[in-house]
Amino acid sequence: MIYEGKSLTVNLLQDGIAELIFDAQGSVNKFDRQTVADLDAATQALVAHSEVKGVVVRSAKSTFIVGADITEFTDLFEMPDAEVLAWVGKTSRVFDRFEDLPFPTIAAVNGFALGGGCEMTLACDFRVADTTASLGLPEVKLGLMPGFGGTVRLPRLIGADNALEWMTTGRDRKALKALSEGAIDAVVAPDKLTEAAISMLKDAIAGDFDWQARRAEKKAPLTLNQNEAMMSFSTAKAMVFAQAGKHYPAPHMMVETISKAAGLDRDGALKLENQGFAQLAKTDAAKAQVGIFLADQLVKGKGKNKQKQRKKKSN
Repeated sequence: MIYEGKSLTVNLLQDGIAELIFDAQGSVNKFDRQTVADLDAATQALVAHSEVKGVVVRSAKSTFIVGADITEFTDLFEMPDAEVLAWVGKTSRVFDRFEDLPFPTIAAVNGFALGGGCEMTLACDFRVADTTASLGLPEVKLGLMPGFGGTVRLPRLIGADNALEWMTTGRDRKALKALSEGAIDAVVAPDKLTEAAISMLKDAIAGDFDWQARRAEKKAPLTLNQNEAMMSFSTAKAMVFAQAGKHYPAPHMMVETISKAAGLDRDGALKLENQGFAQLAKTDAAKAQVGIFLADQLVKGKGKNKQKQRKKKSN
């Protein structure tokens, strides 16, 4: 055992391969404060372990990671602006440190990888998904934007146009669609997922896949010339205004952030993402949309409890 936290563990397998397994105490994995702290500690433990040559990231549950813990966002809205910016910057750097590990990494994605879960896969060098997988960045539905590197890594992986469509609509992608757009590298049957991820990781360790070049692409400026950038972002701005109007600032902020960050490296682009997220977190739209989401979850939770009670009575 390399690391054991409350929401994840890291084990050393054969041939120098480590397995980072998300397994929170609840029914699904979420990126709450505890999980972020565990990820940071696990990353430090991996760096310190001399035998590790590569890392597979997977979930012990039937789904990968469903996103951030939205219940923690109500506290976020009450923080002063500077504290919100500091929080998102500190959290974002946890993903950066994982991405900067001195060996290749691969995410084995099953079920939903949404929001922070999708951003976790983007921090890996490679991604293999099973046929049940769906990936997406739905933060716009909460009046927010990705805050853990999504606006930086996804455009550099699949292109600005595709990434903006993912983020401004908030719609997730099934595995084969994500594969066709370049967001993942392979799709396999569920019972072959871990095996396929380990096999791909071994190839990367052996030098058959250039993981360092792949990582460098995600950390470099976007490969757009001036005309391409103008066309891409002008089209995106027009589409967002037509769909969202002026009363929903999140999609507009995404386009503006990615446009301004296009010529910057990862660290510079992430500063703009941090600022955009912090600004949106203080808007009335975000507070309202998160409030609606939490109220809806409460109603669904009560409905499930009533169903359980009925089943107990019938038994």
